[in-house]
Amino acid sequence: MTFAPPRTAVLALGTFAVGTSGYVVAGLLPALTGELAVSETAAAQLVTAFAIAYAVGSPLFAAVTGRWERRTLLVAALVVTAIGNALAALAPGYVTLLLARVVTAIGAAVFTPAASAVAAELTSPERRGRAVALVFGGLTVATILGVPLGSVLSQSVGYQAVFALVAAFSLLGAFAVRLVLPAVPAPPPVRLAERFTVAKDPRVLAMLGATVLGCLAAFSVYTFISPVLSATAGIHGTTVSLLLFVYGAGGALGNVLGGRATDRWGARGPLLIVFGGITVVLAMLPLVATTVAGAAVVLFLWGLATWSVNPPIQHRLIELSKQNAGLVLSLNASAIYLGVGLSGLLGGAVLSGGGPLLLPEIAAVLTALGAAVVVAGWRSRVKQPAMAE
Repeated sequence: MTFAPPRTAVLALGTFAVGTSGYVVAGLLPALTGELAVSETAAAQLVTAFAIAYAVGSPLFAAVTGRWERRTLLVAALVVTAIGNALAALAPGYVTLLLARVVTAIGAAVFTPAASAVAAELTSPERRGRAVALVFGGLTVATILGVPLGSVLSQSVGYQAVFALVAAFSLLGAFAVRLVLPAVPAPPPVRLAERFTVAKDPRVLAMLGATVLGCLAAFSVYTFISPVLSATAGIHGTTVSLLLFVYGAGGALGNVLGGRATDRWGARGPLLIVFGGITVVLAMLPLVATTVAGAAVVLFLWGLATWSVNPPIQHRLIELSKQNAGLVLSLNASAIYLGVGLSGLLGGAVLSGGGPLLLPEIAAVLTALGAAVVVAGWRSRVKQPAMAE
């Protein structure tokens, strides 16, 4: 098969829907705390519920649906995502909203790794980094448009209407995938136990570990960006929404540059540069984001660096497990949302115990650890050359 941009575009549309489903709580945090009468820490656990369900569900549902034709699988996943968001819009209280988030996560957990694998299959190896970057571009657009628009709309129509709109967009994505994407045969059947054999390679484990640390660092700050900006510069309301647009714009550019850099120089150099850049930006955030202009600059650079990580990590994982690309990408999807889920717990604990200004500093330490894990993963290739076979 040859790579066709319209096919990748509809996959990106789907990842936009599931990305907005997952990330939108960060923009809805003030509305959720007000309408549900819960603390910011409790509201952030809606992120944790989604992320943990995603992390656990991704490999499990990948095994259950392993023999499904890929287009049918992608459509079904988006329909489940729509149902989960619709349930969230109708949820009468906090507990039922938590359950609705779990349903939403199941659809997202199936869609994202399958979409990445299909994009990789529909393109040549030398353009694979850009293809995966385009699919993940849907997630960056979710941060550019989905989360900020959700934040703005929630101030006037409430969080439930926002979830209803996300449900409608998920259905739109399902129709688009069904109309545009060709039928894609399922990969050879693989038992659940075999799905974890790829993780025996220490190089794969290193990439998964770097993914967890990077996402834990990013979302520990992103989920609580409203209290962080309030503490650094007294920024509230609509201004926070506009700054989320700035962060997302940086993320979109970073995603594109990350894919191009990976295709040109491979994964190692871009990964080390990006992890180093994220570490510096997060460490400087409390010092620079003391005005709206300063916050705009640092959030743009943070988004640029953070969203440059996905393409090289995905490319490296596919490179290490060419025959099991879908399997290893489903594990990476679990790693992404394991980091996101833990971020709600870590961020809530730091917010309660040390205050919002401590969050970026702890996140910087985590990204520095991520860089160390990347280095260790590449060195393990020398120690275990037999595994390269």
